Amino acid sequence: MTAEAAVIARGLGKRYGATRALDDVSLDIRRGEVFCLLGPNGSGKTTFLRILAGYLAPSEGSISLSGHDVVRESLAARACLGYVPEAVPIYSHMRVREFLRFMGRLRGLQGPALEDAIARVVERLALQAVLDRPSRALSRGYRQRVAIAQALLHDPEVVILDEPTNGLDPRQIVEARLLIRALAGRHTVIMSSHILGEVEKTADRVAVFLGGRLRGVRETGGPEGLEPWFMSLA
Repeated sequence: MTAEAAVIARGLGKRYGATRALDDVSLDIRRGEVFCLLGPNGSGKTTFLRILAGYLAPSEGSISLSGHDVVRESLAARACLGYVPEAVPIYSHMRVREFLRFMGRLRGLQGPALEDAIARVVERLALQAVLDRPSRALSRGYRQRVAIAQALLHDPEVVILDEPTNGLDPRQIVEARLLIRALAGRHTVIMSSHILGEVEKTADRVAVFLGGRLRGVRETGGPEGLEPWFMSLA
């Protein structure tokens, strides 16, 4: 894994009137790693991810993705990004194959390149059995896989997964963890979570957000685990 940064944030902030959803966050995320934003609901994790994805504009500071400023070079930055929001938005009236073709076209893929990309993500996410099923008939686990598949169609450098294990059963959580680890290296994976145990098993490094502020960053692993360190920051 190279230490070169895929994401660089400097003094990043987001205000809603007098409320600071994100306050003076400076952070580097390395290429090829699984990096987790850890914190309770309302801590600023999703705000950070939405700014990185270009869905929100920062109130101050800067953030770049793959060398592209997310505000000034938004189209170039988004071309390097695959995004799976927590809500797992999939058009329920579409079959899986139809949905992937639609999303691929939105990414500029056409003809043989589009079909090759679909074949690649279908194999990678083990979606062969559900390709011709309506999206509304899928289990939560398969819906999550389809959402990740559409995010990988254009082979992005950075993949954002917002609370990727929410609503999954124990078996699906294990499958999601293995999938996320398999994405590392070829992609930089940035995920958010509020579950310490899952973070320890999945991420290479973790950043703790509390009250909109970045409280600390460290490697996962080690004999004591993350819990004592996390509690010391609270």
